[in-house]
Amino acid sequence: MARIGADPNDDDDVKLQKSLLVLCSFPFAFAGILWGLMYILFGEKLAGMIPLSYSVVSLISIIYFGLTRRFQIFRFSQLLLILLLPFALMLALGGFVGGSSVILWALISPLGAMLFDKPGHAPRWFMAFVFLVVLSGILQPYLNWTNQLSPEQVTLFFVINLAGVGALIFSMVFYFVGKKNVFQARSEALLLNILPKEIVAILKEDHRTIADHFENASILFADIVNFTPLSATMRPSDLVELLNEVFSKFDLLTEKYGLEKIKTIGDCYMVASGVPRSRPDHAQVLTSMAIEMRDFVTQHDFLGHRLNFRIGINSGPVIAGIIGHKKFSYDLWGDSVNTASRMESQGKQGVIQISQATYELIKDDFDCEYQGTVNVKGKGEMNVWFVKGQ
Repeated sequence: MARIGADPNDDDDVKLQKSLLVLCSFPFAFAGILWGLMYILFGEKLAGMIPLSYSVVSLISIIYFGLTRRFQIFRFSQLLLILLLPFALMLALGGFVGGSSVILWALISPLGAMLFDKPGHAPRWFMAFVFLVVLSGILQPYLNWTNQLSPEQVTLFFVINLAGVGALIFSMVFYFVGKKNVFQARSEALLLNILPKEIVAILKEDHRTIADHFENASILFADIVNFTPLSATMRPSDLVELLNEVFSKFDLLTEKYGLEKIKTIGDCYMVASGVPRSRPDHAQVLTSMAIEMRDFVTQHDFLGHRLNFRIGINSGPVIAGIIGHKKFSYDLWGDSVNTASRMESQGKQGVIQISQATYELIKDDFDCEYQGTVNVKGKGEMNVWFVKGQ
């Protein structure tokens, strides 16, 4: 039933509004039939015909909506029907008491407007409800006829109307809030896949520019050797599948070690340690991850291909933050980042090359082999080491 009138192009909010209104319209129509039959059974034929007529018109509007997907017409007709039906039924039964406060059902109309329409339209429907209540109070002295219902039956309808209105209002809000929470959870999970949770928390509470300085951090770059000629021989779907298999494993290692994936650039993977959460063992834990990355790649085939990676690590101060307003990402800047990139690009395949800054931090925990110097653009000759293992 929730798929009636659904459009694949609808966003989550519109899908929720459509499904909830359709799901509410069916029990309203069923309630109209039930109320109508009870009133007729108790001798109030005119009062019984009003909810029965509502049920017929409501079901026709649902069918029309399913055929045309014209949500605005469907929404307006349903809100108008639920607003006017209780008023007409109250008049037919002789007023507030004789109608067992049936006009309370009209309160669902402005509530429905808040859930199914733009929030700014709801006050209009609420004012219409208030107008009908005031009008009912004005007309009450002139509705001096009595209906065929016994005091016990009037009391029964009081109970049914109060319980029914309360149950439907609770069900509508409960369903709506539940769906909203699901959408919120999905959005939260997606956002946490893009940004660190600390940054997400800041963005929720504040719109300030996010820029933080970290004095001690380590940065790793990993890049596939000879990726361009390899990509020229593969189908696009196979290429994406290959990269996804490799980088998904790297993502799992990032989670395992509590590090922060910064981004992928083509076939290059960048991860940082010590941001946005400072930690004294930033270099050690990042080197441990690098060893697992290296071992994983050298021990596996990927769609029948053997891959070779260059891995480079450097440690030092960095600036971390977010720039822009659309499609933003958490990124790092500074000389330490540039040097880490040079450690990778000027390294050798299948090895982990580190700078002296990183070596000084991990030399007591890892077996490193001195490789001499490399000329780094803007830095000159720099000492480098290969990490052999723990």
